[in-house]
Amino acid sequence: MKKVIYRHQISRLFGISLALLLLFSSQLFGQGDPVKGKQLFNTNCAACHHLERKMTGPALGGVEEKRDKEWLYKWIKNSAGLIKSGDADAVAIFEEWNQVPMTAFPLLSDQDIDDILAYTSNPPAPPKEETVVEEEVVEESGLPNEIILGALIIIFAMLLMMLAMVSKVLRRIASANGVEVAEQEGLSGIWQAFVKNQFLVLVSVIFLLLASAYFAFGYLMQIGIDQGYEPIQPIHYSHKIHAGDNEIDCKFCHSSARVSKSAGIPSLNVCMNCHENISEYNGAEDLANGYTKEFYTGEIQKLYDAVGWDPIDRAYTGETKPVEWVRIHNLPDFVYFNHSQHVTVAGIECQTCHGPVEEMEIMSQHSSLTMGWCVNCHRETEVKVKDNGYYEKIHEELSKKYGVEKLTAAQMGGLECGKCHY
Repeated sequence: MKKVIYRHQISRLFGISLALLLLFSSQLFGQGDPVKGKQLFNTNCAACHHLERKMTGPALGGVEEKRDKEWLYKWIKNSAGLIKSGDADAVAIFEEWNQVPMTAFPLLSDQDIDDILAYTSNPPAPPKEETVVEEEVVEESGLPNEIILGALIIIFAMLLMMLAMVSKVLRRIASANGVEVAEQEGLSGIWQAFVKNQFLVLVSVIFLLLASAYFAFGYLMQIGIDQGYEPIQPIHYSHKIHAGDNEIDCKFCHSSARVSKSAGIPSLNVCMNCHENISEYNGAEDLANGYTKEFYTGEIQKLYDAVGWDPIDRAYTGETKPVEWVRIHNLPDFVYFNHSQHVTVAGIECQTCHGPVEEMEIMSQHSSLTMGWCVNCHRETEVKVKDNGYYEKIHEELSKKYGVEKLTAAQMGGLECGKCHY
C-alpha cells in the first residue's frame, strides 16, 4: 500500500516538475533572441522599416511596448485580413499610411516574430572591436626619379670637369718638360668634315624632317582622345558600391541604353527609388579607398537637397537644385554610335567598352574610343546569331560567301563608312 502511495506522490511531483519546466521553457522561449531577430529583421523588414525613423512604414523601435503581442502576430502574418475584420487599430494604421498595404509574412512563426520584437526592443550591441597594436612600419626612403636623374647628371658633369682639369694639368707638365703634344682637331674638325660631305648633310636633313613629322603626327593624333579622363562630379557616385558591392545592373540606371542611341544620364528620380529609404551609408566598415561613412552619407544629403526631399517628414518640399554632371564619354558630332544596336542586338556587355566599372570608385574613360579601336573591335568580334532572328538569313548567305561558320561584324558590313559616318 505504501509503495502505491509513494508511486502516486512521485508521479505527481514529476508531473508538477514537468509542468513548471514547460512553463519556464515557454517563457524563456517567448522572450526571443535579438541576434536572430536582427537577421530576420534585415531579411524581411529592413526594406520598409527602420528602428529610429520613418521609411515606407513607421519606425519599429519599441513597437512591442505600443501593441499587444497577439495583435502583432495577426498583423505581421496577415495585415489585410486584420483590416478586413474591422480592427480599429489596423484600420487606423492603414489610413495613416495612405492605404499602402503591408506585405504579409505567413511563413514567420510566433518564435520568429518574438525574435524580431526582441531586436526592435533591445538591439544587440555591436561587437567590441579588438584593440590592434599597430606595428611600427619603417618606410623605405624612396626618392623621386627626377631627383635621382638630376643627381646623375650633376655627377656626370663633375666627372667631365675633372677630366678636363686633369688633361689641362698633364699638358702643362708635358710642356714644362719639353714634350710636344699633338693638337687634335676635336669637334670642330668633325663638323667641318660633315659640312663638306653633301650626301651626309642631305641624309641628316631628311632624317630630321621625317622624325619631326612622326612626332608631330603622334601629338596631333592625341588631340580629342580623353582616355583616362576622370572628372570630379558635383555629387560623388561610387560605381564600386552600386555596381560592385550591391550588384546593381548597369541598365537599371542607364535604361535607355537598351532602346536608344544614347545611354543617357539617369534622372535623380531613379536614384530616389532606392535612396528614399537609404539616407546613410551602411556598407562595409573597412573603407580602404580613403573615404569615410560620413562622406558617403553627406553625398546622399546632397542628393536630397537636389531633389528637395525631407527625410524627416518623408515628403518633397518642391525646392530643387539642378545637378550639373560632367560628361565623360563624348564622341565627335560626325560619328554615329547606337547603344541599343550594341547592347540589345549584339548583346555586348557594358564592360567591353567602359571597362570594369564595378571596380571604379570614380568613373573614368577606360577606352580610347578612336576609329582604329572601333575598327579592330569589328574585325575581331563574332556576331552572336543564336536565337537572333535578325541575323539568321544574312548569316547563312554571308557564311557561304566567305566560306566560314562564324562571321565577324566586319564581314557583315561593319567596316563600311556609312555605318558610322553619315
